[in-house]
Amino acid sequence: MNTGESWRKSSYSGAEGGECVEVAETSGAVLVRDSKRPVEARLSFGPEAWVGFMRMAAGR
Repeated sequence: MNTGESWRKSSYSGAEGGECVEVAETSGAVLVRDSKRPVEARLSFGPEAWVGFMRMAAGR
């Protein structure tokens, strides 16, 4: 299913690409999905929540 988003995988994704998440940015949200099940559930974060998550994940 292609809904127009441009999805990208983490640079830490394994060579076979089966164990990672994918991220897409839209005008009002950052979308996250499981690369093994791209048509199923997605998470949607507002820009401020995404920045907060990234800071926390980076340990800052």
